[in-house]
Amino acid sequence: MSDDTTRALEAARALGLDPTLTRHGRVSSLAEAAALRGIEPRDLVKTLVVRRGSGDYLFVLVPGDREFSWAKLRALLGVNRLSMPDARQALAVTGYERGTITPFGSTTPWPVIADAAIAGRRISMGAGEHGAGMTVDADAALAALGAQVADVSE
Repeated sequence: MSDDTTRALEAARALGLDPTLTRHGRVSSLAEAAALRGIEPRDLVKTLVVRRGSGDYLFVLVPGDREFSWAKLRALLGVNRLSMPDARQALAVTGYERGTITPFGSTTPWPVIADAAIAGRRISMGAGEHGAGMTVDADAALAALGAQVADVSE
């Protein structure tokens, strides 16, 4: 297990969660990752890093079968401009490479906004390394992260 995966799992456990690690190797699509994890694409949650301003980021969690909505997130936050950092910057502000990012164990505990469609489910999300995912109870994870739950997808 990589140091990043160990960090992610330990952070989830420290928050009272009981994550299950699934390894499947690198994949070429979200659908392939979901199939290898034995779940529906909607239960594979994408963790996006969004930049509000200089040195100000947040995590946005979106179900795999939905698209993130910039307009809805801007309206929720009451801002006119948001952006996504490039891969280098995302790594610098989270400690994780794109495709592996999770709010658990991030080098900075950025705020979390979770799409409302995640609630009430068992979900799989990044675990800090390519080809691995952690499965958790969505409601427990959102509560542990202090996530704001809102409609931010289409």
